Amino acid sequence: MNRPEMLHRLKLIHRPRLTARLSLCLCALLGSLLFGLFAGSSSAWANDVTYPASQFSDGKAKYFTYKTPEGITIKYFIIKSPDGVIRAAFDACDVCWPEGKGYAQKGDFMVCRNCGKQFHTNRINEVSGGCNPAPLTRKLENGQVVIKPEDIVKGKRYFDLKGSKG
Repeated sequence: MNRPEMLHRLKLIHRPRLTARLSLCLCALLGSLLFGLFAGSSSAWANDVTYPASQFSDGKAKYFTYKTPEGITIKYFIIKSPDGVIRAAFDACDVCWPEGKGYAQKGDFMVCRNCGKQFHTNRINEVSGGCNPAPLTRKLENGQVVIKPEDIVKGKRYFDLKGSKG
């Protein structure tokens, strides 16, 4: 066998191995990408919602909104209570939410704008049900109040007002 024939045979022998290696690498890459998208990690959500903790040092409720992909605007508030804890709750409750009125702050109390019941801010995010402001999970990390978008979206039932009034 002459040299050109030998080189041609070597190329034929090595090409299938090279093709198999490339295919294997591409499959591994695609698999890891797909696993990352569907593994249920927080990467499926937008970044965490954060606020500087210092923003709440005055003890006044700050109101915020979060818009879902379906167009539902979720309302919530964050407040630093007299006991020094930064608390978060949806601006709605299990009873009066269909009225869409939420809460107003009156001193150390949050007052339902629909029924007038008052709730001490020390109890916000600790007591749920009835007319208590519905708790919103939050944590304090490195001087930031951190709320996960998936926790905010859990409250969308309070703000999807289609068909709630009749």
